[in-house]
Amino acid sequence: MEYTRLIKRCKEGNRKAQKELYDHFAGRMFFLCQRYAKDQTEAQDMLQEGFVRLFGNLEKFEGKGSFEGWARRIFVNTAIKYYHRVRKHNGHDELGHAEAQKIDPDALSSLHEQELLGLVQELPEGYRAVFNLYAIEGYSHKEIADLLEIQESTSRSQLVKARKLLQMKIHNLQIVLL
Repeated sequence: MEYTRLIKRCKEGNRKAQKELYDHFAGRMFFLCQRYAKDQTEAQDMLQEGFVRLFGNLEKFEGKGSFEGWARRIFVNTAIKYYHRVRKHNGHDELGHAEAQKIDPDALSSLHEQELLGLVQELPEGYRAVFNLYAIEGYSHKEIADLLEIQESTSRSQLVKARKLLQMKIHNLQIVLL
């Protein structure tokens, strides 16, 4: 979709254009926020904060590259900032060693998107952030380390632990479904 005119109207302060932009992207960005949040309330907070930042920085979008990619980056950065705030208040979440479980390949294919999202949301905050940034957003461990202000080795370790924990949760869900 071509957003040039819509963005121009938004930059001019046109409320209808801002609502149209919000309506167009809210669903996708909410799904992105849900992956980083522990629950719906946190995801809604991230979504609101993300749109405040998007509209506050709209003048910086120069039309080079994808607007959706630019917006997505704002929302990922908003989620990371939210993570930092939560981590400062709650301390750093660490989990012991999660044992790897064998997973029936059919179990993954039978999981619905919302069930998988629920499993990701159950991950401790640090694991969830690293998993999302690496496995879904495609960031490198160096980029994740810089964003989350952790060591690269911590990023790698948390990704391994997140994967093991997800495997365990999927395995347990598989047992329940049998």
